Amino acid sequence: MSSPYLLGLRLNGRRVLVVGGGRVAQRRVPTLLQAGASVTLVSPSLTPALDDLIADGRITWVRRRYQVGDCDGAWLVQACTSDRSVNAAVAAEAEAKHIWCVRADDRDASAAWTPASGRVDEISVAITAGGDPRRAAGIRDAVVEALRDGTVGARRNRSKPVGVALVGGGPGDPGLITVRGRQLLAQADVVIADRLAPRPLLDELAPDVELIDAAKIPYGRYLAQEKINELMIEHARQGRFVVRLKGGDPYVFGRGGEEALACARAGIPVIVVPGVTSAVAVPAAAGVPVTHRGVSQEFHVISVHVAPDDPKSTVDWAGLARSTGTLVLLMAVERIAMIADTLLREGRSPETPVMVVQDGTLPTQRALYASLSTVAERVTAAGTRPPAIVVVGDVVRVGQEIEMVRAERVP
Repeated sequence: MSSPYLLGLRLNGRRVLVVGGGRVAQRRVPTLLQAGASVTLVSPSLTPALDDLIADGRITWVRRRYQVGDCDGAWLVQACTSDRSVNAAVAAEAEAKHIWCVRADDRDASAAWTPASGRVDEISVAITAGGDPRRAAGIRDAVVEALRDGTVGARRNRSKPVGVALVGGGPGDPGLITVRGRQLLAQADVVIADRLAPRPLLDELAPDVELIDAAKIPYGRYLAQEKINELMIEHARQGRFVVRLKGGDPYVFGRGGEEALACARAGIPVIVVPGVTSAVAVPAAAGVPVTHRGVSQEFHVISVHVAPDDPKSTVDWAGLARSTGTLVLLMAVERIAMIADTLLREGRSPETPVMVVQDGTLPTQRALYASLSTVAERVTAAGTRPPAIVVVGDVVRVGQEIEMVRAERVP
């Protein structure tokens, strides 16, 4: 058999006949509608999903069995019934009237094949694989995934973004960056990366991508925020697409707002890509929900980059101590003794459970459990270092209960 001639049909406003109202039609009709086709469906009955489309007025339903003449005026026909003789009759009429027809039941007798298709932005993918639908779908999925994560063809895109993208890289595991974030990272000319950005992703950058280390190491090397802003603007003005890659979410203690303002003042377009914040993801990765019915219906995320008694602190520690909600503390490990003392002094129970998670979502992740009265001593003894997330509240017990139940069910 000769190979098919692949063609992209522009069906907008053109009549397409679908014969059959079962599961095959249910899969194909939405794609036809997405292409803008005017769909006429001939079948005595429909699946609930197709019935819903009828109710929306999106397709015309002829409620009967197929009759000769139904193909008149169609640009494309899909024969999707479970009756081979009906499908053969539909195909024969379409052939006689020089209309392309797809037979769902017989690839060899079909004048056309419906490819396994997918779409990423303006790119459409269609795979036929010799008429083998399962194989075609598998190949389609692989290609679409590669387009989505930017590993195929992203930098050769004529419509590449301009300006700066503030991309949240997630809590550390490179698999937790968003699809959109990975797409933009693959299109970058310049990447300005934080210390907590998912480093393995940087190994995937093309050799000609300029990588700028914007690490801010506690009590160590430090690239000033003003310099980071200058670098973003400078490269963007040179026509290079800049990705500012951050850990977590750029707008959750990531100074993304400052960077967006700097770009806006310089007339540089900005794309903001939210990321999975470590404030929620790291407790989850360690098995602790930050909220739980009947335990905590609120949680507070606090940056402790300045100590509770520092005049620059804007945190209402007395209010947090009175709250029964979960406290999620970022940048808190090196001030954990002062934090615990403050919460205890302001009224939190000494028995309040605490979890400290270091290197959350990474292979080196480790967690320790303590009470509010013992956490400082435990952190010092364990040698826990940043980056780490501190969770204060009764939800810590929920996480421990989950682990206990799991352990009991292991054979």
